[in-house]
Amino acid sequence: MTTEWYLDFVDADYRPSSDDLIALFRVEPARGISIAEAVGRIASESSIGTWTKLTTMTPEKRRLMAKAFFIRKPWVKVAYPVELFEAGNMPQVLSSIAGNIFGMKAIKNLRLEDVSFPPALIKSFPGPQFGIEGIRKIFGVKDRPLTVTVPKPKVGMSSEEHAAAGYEAWLGGLDLLKDDENLSSQSFNQFERRARLSFKMRDKAEKETGEKKSYLINVTAETREMLRRANLVKKLGGEYVMVDILTAGWAAVQTLREECERLGLAIHAHRAFHAAFTRNRKHGMSMVVVAKVARLQGVDQIHVGTVVGKLESPREEVLTLKEEITSDRVKGSGEILPQDWCGIKPVFPVSSGGLHPGLVPEVMKLLGRDILIQAGGGVWGHPDGGRAGAMALRQAIEATLDGVSLTKYAESHRELKRALETWGYSRPR
Repeated sequence: MTTEWYLDFVDADYRPSSDDLIALFRVEPARGISIAEAVGRIASESSIGTWTKLTTMTPEKRRLMAKAFFIRKPWVKVAYPVELFEAGNMPQVLSSIAGNIFGMKAIKNLRLEDVSFPPALIKSFPGPQFGIEGIRKIFGVKDRPLTVTVPKPKVGMSSEEHAAAGYEAWLGGLDLLKDDENLSSQSFNQFERRARLSFKMRDKAEKETGEKKSYLINVTAETREMLRRANLVKKLGGEYVMVDILTAGWAAVQTLREECERLGLAIHAHRAFHAAFTRNRKHGMSMVVVAKVARLQGVDQIHVGTVVGKLESPREEVLTLKEEITSDRVKGSGEILPQDWCGIKPVFPVSSGGLHPGLVPEVMKLLGRDILIQAGGGVWGHPDGGRAGAMALRQAIEATLDGVSLTKYAESHRELKRALETWGYSRPR
């Protein structure tokens, strides 16, 4: 009887409406369970069903049933009536389509690959405040990648050392200093002291270089403390905050986004923790879903991987991520669903993780100019120090934009020459 009830949620003849949310799953049933039975359980548990038929069920309630309408093992598409979701409430949306279903005994492996959000839900979220065009306007940079560095070691520096490192990087030509994901307000480098010293050095670097500089300072903390830190950043003349979106949580990100709207601050999203549930290709949730949710929530920048760096990031995934966060419309094909972003601004992709000057041409060939290139060890491991490392990174970008090989450009640019002598064109492992 329970199997028959679950199969009520499978309907190959159903044609989704434009108001439905569509979820694409990769499904691997447990032994003894058919794909249809497994899919029925997913659609049931994530909408109005449970393990048995209900005496409280009515035709009106049945109208809210999710429908598994496409099954091409292991791929399954499930349509959800938009009425199942609270507008502007991402925790509730994800609790529905990515909640209990991952723990069901009838499922051996389950991965949420993509979500196509309907216009009613799209329009209930703010999206980025600045987007790519707004971020470029902050720096007055139109036609090259923006550059970012994280002082290394990522934790352990004093506030004074951190600010001094930022000054060196800014003088070397980089646009942005960035905290890493695990630097917040430790005893050796407290948030407020680091902020005050770093923005002071930022102002000094701007005067000396004539270029706009900024700082992606990590405000991640308890939600009210995040808001306090964001207000301090604004008071000190900052343009950004950085937040670990997944460890902070989507509700906290939404609260921060609202405060940043009031303050006029952009949001840099670090994706720390994502690989805990995105790396397994058979189970969990894809980074594509994370990035789409982050775009709706309103971050202005997010990490997408490199393909050539130290972190696991397949080429196809990185390109898909860039398309999803920068396009007005995604046509969809294969494992990617169509998505109309209904005017939501694009997010600036960040390429990071094991990059150095020798890898810049590959990164730019793959991702183009509308990216932020972040190098940590690839700046601070330069044999002549961080300022030289920053100069080498900018030189690599300039050479690539001019269509000149790095080897040729290095003949007249010592910093790049020294970087190539150190790392060559190697890909970190």
